[in-house]
Amino acid sequence: MQTPIYLASNSPRRRELLRQIGVRFDVLLFRGMARGDHDIDETPHPDEVPADYVQRVALSKAEGGMQRVLWRHLPPRPVLSADTTLEVDGQIIGKPDDTDHAAEILRALSGRSHIVHTAIALTDGQRTEHRLNTNQVRFRALSETDIRRYIATGEPMDKAGAYGIQGRAAMFVEHIEGSYTGIMGLPLFDTAALLERFGLAP
Repeated sequence: MQTPIYLASNSPRRRELLRQIGVRFDVLLFRGMARGDHDIDETPHPDEVPADYVQRVALSKAEGGMQRVLWRHLPPRPVLSADTTLEVDGQIIGKPDDTDHAAEILRALSGRSHIVHTAIALTDGQRTEHRLNTNQVRFRALSETDIRRYIATGEPMDKAGAYGIQGRAAMFVEHIEGSYTGIMGLPLFDTAALLERFGLAP
């Protein structure tokens, strides 16, 4: 792909995945965590279902990223964004607030299946398109020692659902249905298909 894009994400995992399929990109940094940006609302709306929530946030990140391109007078390029959330019993599970919250989330995932939604969005300032990738993950039963040791690594603290499948939590995963890269946070099949629709095939 000759024309680079902007990636509106601070996630090192998404950067690695884009590099894996040969996408050229520059990272479009936000001021801080997404919740610190007034134009990106990550607070779930009343009665908002997880699949709708994750798509709304991904679209907000893409559109917010394009606004930053304009505000900063950056070279015009398409902006790619993504958002990942877990669903347990119909409830939205995001990133943990602290270690106690991380332990609470991991206990809720123990010995059962949960859903991982990742939405991606791409905008060139004229049109915006998005895709939703939905996967199922089953954890083995986790002991309190498992949970405590995992939290001590620090790995759960910046990840939706308090775990990263590409890290140490892989030993908790009995079974997945769907896209491994979607569970990581950027489904590469869907990403490549969306880029192709904009004439940006890797």
